[in-house]
Amino acid sequence: MSVYHDEVEIEDFEYDEESETYYYPCPCGDRFEITKEDLANGEDVATCPSCSLVVKVIYNLEDFQHAEEEKVAKSEKTKLEVAS
Repeated sequence: MSVYHDEVEIEDFEYDEESETYYYPCPCGDRFEITKEDLANGEDVATCPSCSLVVKVIYNLEDFQHAEEEKVAKSEKTKLEVAS
């Protein structure tokens, strides 16, 4: 069981589309981070790469699982179109 520095709603995170990663400021000066894929897999802990602090991410799992399923479906469709 982890001891969380805080609980933060996903809406309070900054999202980087290129890396598909959510960021939130850490008191140490760096940023907590969690990927969209982690969220789709049910992960709810964002870590800071510079210190030992972690935050619990409050979010709706279904929102991310649905988005991940759509991404996989589009990828499979593209593969089929290329193979045709």
